[in-house]
Amino acid sequence: MHHSDLPETLGALRSSRFMDQLQPERTIKEELRTNLICKLSRGETLFPGVMGYDDTVVPQMVNAILSRHNFILLGLRGQAKTRLARMLTRLLDPQMPYVAGCEIRDNPLRPICRACREKIAELGDDTPIAWVTSEERYVEKLATPDVTVADMIGDIDPIKAARTGQAISSELTMHYGLVPRANRGLFVINELPDLAGKVQVSLFNIMQEGDVQIKGYPVRLPVDVMLVFTANPEDYTARGKIITPLKDRIGSEIRTHYPMTVAEGIAITKQEAWTRRRSPIAVEVPPYVHEVVEQVAFLAREDKRIDKRSGVSQRLPITVLENVVSNAERRALRAGETEAVPRILDLYAALTSITGKLELEYEGELKGGDAIGRELIRNAVGKVYNSYFDGANLRAVVQWFELGGSLKLDEDMPAAQMVQELGRIQDLLASTKKLGLSESESDALRASAGEFILEGLYAHKRISRNEELAFVAGERSSREERGRDERDDFRRQSGYDPRDPRRGGPGGGRRNLN
Repeated sequence: MHHSDLPETLGALRSSRFMDQLQPERTIKEELRTNLICKLSRGETLFPGVMGYDDTVVPQMVNAILSRHNFILLGLRGQAKTRLARMLTRLLDPQMPYVAGCEIRDNPLRPICRACREKIAELGDDTPIAWVTSEERYVEKLATPDVTVADMIGDIDPIKAARTGQAISSELTMHYGLVPRANRGLFVINELPDLAGKVQVSLFNIMQEGDVQIKGYPVRLPVDVMLVFTANPEDYTARGKIITPLKDRIGSEIRTHYPMTVAEGIAITKQEAWTRRRSPIAVEVPPYVHEVVEQVAFLAREDKRIDKRSGVSQRLPITVLENVVSNAERRALRAGETEAVPRILDLYAALTSITGKLELEYEGELKGGDAIGRELIRNAVGKVYNSYFDGANLRAVVQWFELGGSLKLDEDMPAAQMVQELGRIQDLLASTKKLGLSESESDALRASAGEFILEGLYAHKRISRNEELAFVAGERSSREERGRDERDDFRRQSGYDPRDPRRGGPGGGRRNLN
């Protein structure tokens, strides 16, 4: 990456402003620390776009960098561990000089590789210099059991030895692995416990002594690298998947977490989900839909039938919201409408993005992912419904069903037709005021709001759904009517009254004092 003002030879570099960056004491960790101090004193946002960690994870990361520690981010899936690691490049210098052609981007003032030392001895101030940007100094590796020491550290290359006439033990015959290639940069290893034990040992040696044995030949490679690891807490501690000396060398152990509040979760989901799209349809997502989507994830994280150790990723509400918007968009396109507003029915259509993200326990497996997904949606709707309609009187709506009314809603039903159907139910559309809607709102918004109220009543078992998926009178109310008649007959015949201790009942409630 050549700019006219960047020196291109060692001589030009020596007399430039970049000399400060190349001082022996300015290691990668010192560079991160210095740039972090600048950002902190200017009051800059360190990790823009990462929400909910300002009081927990970010201060711990700042401490680790100020302490010049290698650190590990421990957390369940979908907790922005990799994203945080990638954002560390913001703390690197925008440009860094190295000896042109060097595989391990050697510092021209103190090269560690023999080829560079020989080149500088021969060319002196005419040694060509190349430049690298901060993004190019980031190396990331997903650890898998098949990663070898050769992949990580390097290997002896017999062909190179034969071609150059070097002894095979010479470091000039080495083919460098990922860690040396990350020299003077950030090296991030995701899912650290999945690395084989001997690879962990070689990492530990590089961190500790800056040397390593390759095929029995000791190779001294004092690489200057900042190591950041990520892992799932369950793998990191249990079953000894991590060698203790390596664990001991990791300076800070930082725990990540899921959003603490639904509001925080909604903010993350809104930011990450691809909902602002180029489309002939204008999509508006009402607040209660955002709340239900997020609540599904929160309920799933508490559900005993879902594996706690795997966690429920923040990707669940993100992909669900994207699918919900797509289903609303599809409906509007089919109906020839220009506006789409997601409905709770669209959440059921988005089950595909829920079931794949839940790791079920045995009990959950018995029930099946689909059934659990539906139950989570229903419970989430119930919770959000309460926050809007707690104490509201919707007796008239329930009564409409009890008097024999039924309503079949189809997820593809156009908004105008849906509003017409919902309008048959007394008081229903008037109740949407509680969701912040006025009379003049569009059909799409009113259809979504009316349907949400019915889904809420269904979630609280005040109305039911029959086999044809139509809303009907609640099982409870029609059963109660039948049951009450049967109970009254029984009481008249037996003289038993559950409300009266004198008549065989446990008492309490109204006393039947005749």
